[in-house]
Parts: sequence; structure tokens; C-alpha cells
Amino acid sequence: MYKRYGVVGSIKLIFSLLFTKIFYPKARLIRLPFDVRNDYLIDYGKNLTTGFGCRFEAHPIHDPKRKCLHIGKDVQINDHVHIAAGERVYIGNDVLIASRVFISDLNHGTYSGSKQDSPLTTPNSRERPTKPVVINDNVWIGEGVCILSGVSIGKGSIIGALSVVTKDIPDYCIAVGSPARVIKFYNFEKEQWEATS
Repeated sequence: MYKRYGVVGSIKLIFSLLFTKIFYPKARLIRLPFDVRNDYLIDYGKNLTTGFGCRFEAHPIHDPKRKCLHIGKDVQINDHVHIAAGERVYIGNDVLIASRVFISDLNHGTYSGSKQDSPLTTPNSRERPTKPVVINDNVWIGEGVCILSGVSIGKGSIIGALSVVTKDIPDYCIAVGSPARVIKFYNFEKEQWEATS
């Protein structure tokens, strides 16, 4: 361990392991610092691993006692990931999330439809509409991705680095860009990724 992490890194790791075993016994490793708001409103699966500086927020807008963030089993979340849940953020099993990812099911204000917020109203005083976010099993989310409210990401899909996901992504595909668009699907018969036409 000392060769891999150095003396200071090893001490931090040991402290994080102790913290995990005391406060999150189902987790594999919660690296510190770790900022969690309203922990009792979050479901954690077995073997959760986090990187440094993660921030999980559960602020239910509609029902103040309802759990609104679910993290499945064997999920790995890397450094500086921010997840904000106001209605429902669901992360399935065996999901890998790279560093500096933002996931949120809420927004400050409404900007389409019949009742829109004025730019003269301060952002913090606007209503906070929510739409659930679902990240299904075996998804890999790349570095710096932003996943916005109302989005579902299908099983086994990959979201490329720095993508902004604004609409649903189907099962077994690769999506990249801002806004993210599907560029490949997995062909199970040929056992390979194929570009979309």
C-alpha cells in the first residue's frame, strides 16, 4: 500500500477505511472528504466505493420524508462527483462513474411551457421543478459528464467524457457530445460495436 499511495496517501486511506467501517458498513470504501446532506434519505447498496471530495445531496421537494437517491450494489464513483436529488435519482448496479461528474433531477426555474420563470426573479427564489433520473445497470459514465433532469440511461451504455446528457439514451450504446447523441450500438450477433448510420 505504501508503494502505491505513499506515506501520506496511505494514512488518508487508512482513516477513510475506518470511517467507512464505522459509518457506512455496507460500503467498500468511502474516501474522505465526503459531503453528504440528509443521509437518511439515501439508499446505498453493498460495496459502494467513492473517490475524494464526493457530494451527495437529498432534498426531496414533494415529500420531505421520501428517500430520493438510490445507489445500487458494486457502484464505483470517482473523485469530485456531485449528485443532487429532489425527487428521484436512481443509479443501478455495477455502475462506474468517472471524476467530476454532475447528476441532478432538479432545476432552478421553469424555462418552457405555459408557466415560465422570469429572468428578473433571482434563481434561488424560483420554483425547483424535478424530473427523475435513471441510470441503469452496467453503465459507464466518463470524465466530466453532466446528466440533467428527466433522463434515463439504458443498460450497458457508455457516456463519453465531457458529454451533457439532455435526453434518454437507449440500452447498449455509446453516446458522446453536448448535447449527447448516440454514435454506436452494440451488435450482439457480431459481438462488436457498430456506428450509427
